[in-house]
Amino acid sequence: MTGRADRATMLTTSILVLVGLIALYSASAPFSLRHYGSDVFMLVRQLGAAVVGLLGLAICARIDYHSLTRVSGVLLLGSIGVSLITLLPLSICTGGCWLSFGFFDLQPTEFVKLGLILYLASSIARRKERMSSFTEGILPYMLVLGLLGAITLSQPDLGMLLIFAGITLLMLFLGGAKRRHLAFLGVGALPLVYVAIRIAPYRFARILSFLDPQAYSTSSGYQVLQSMMAMGAGGLLGRGLGASRAKLFYLPQAHNDFILSVVGEETGLIGVLCVLCLLGFLVWRAFAIAEGAADEEGRLIAYGIGCCLGLQAIVNAGVALGILPVTGLTLPFFSGGGTSILVTLAMVGVLLSVSKQGGRR
Repeated sequence: MTGRADRATMLTTSILVLVGLIALYSASAPFSLRHYGSDVFMLVRQLGAAVVGLLGLAICARIDYHSLTRVSGVLLLGSIGVSLITLLPLSICTGGCWLSFGFFDLQPTEFVKLGLILYLASSIARRKERMSSFTEGILPYMLVLGLLGAITLSQPDLGMLLIFAGITLLMLFLGGAKRRHLAFLGVGALPLVYVAIRIAPYRFARILSFLDPQAYSTSSGYQVLQSMMAMGAGGLLGRGLGASRAKLFYLPQAHNDFILSVVGEETGLIGVLCVLCLLGFLVWRAFAIAEGAADEEGRLIAYGIGCCLGLQAIVNAGVALGILPVTGLTLPFFSGGGTSILVTLAMVGVLLSVSKQGGRR
């Protein structure tokens, strides 16, 4: 028998979707009006994706998560295969990361996140007794991560690779991998990260502008400075909903990567803290569901989803506040991009499926 889905998770998710749509409309209205002739264009597109995402949430919550883990390899390979299409010289491939279908743009690497979590949970649970071995408990997953790295760096999308790496390392740690093996991997990855930054001039420029944004105020540091100015202008209580000045084309990507800056300008420090607390509470519920999961697969899935949402929110907020280099990662539930909210809601659905079977371990 299965129990009820976690109500706190459902309520928090509902609030985040609603607040996210309000913030998205406020941040995107000028952009939508200029480029599409209607101030609600981006809102309608995001709302459509949210509706599909909620449907996916309901379906995933009703499906036994063991059914998903049994086909996790197929799901991961399928999402990787679609991601490879973005590297082909086709008319539907835009920006290196997206597949454009007119009204809707698809970012396949978003689906890889969920496929990777399910695959790692299923594989690690099966290898539980061998996870202390480097060749059997670490090396196979590093090969998978290396393949994902080759794809994301070719797109290019270093920020997404960092999310993949964070999810993989945390789930390996929770699955019983030795700490010294993980530490060795972390140290060994530093030269690779350095090379990945140096071979792409725009990535190196982001690091330089992060270290000294004033020196690059008219180039790579412009976004960061505008973001911090918007945050500072909001003060404690903000200018008021809809009253942001940064979104009037002073702050690029105001409705995507830097939507938290608009939230901070309009609702102040209080509004930003409320948003981060909601996201933090959802991550905490994921970890609580993990501790009460029915088996090791469910435990790892819930921890993986919580890690994914939490890490992405932390990085996005850090970029908006100027304490991390620009990565291009979206803020879950808030940033414009139909694929992001669709996959995020599907993750919550899987999390609810785990919670329904919790307490039987």
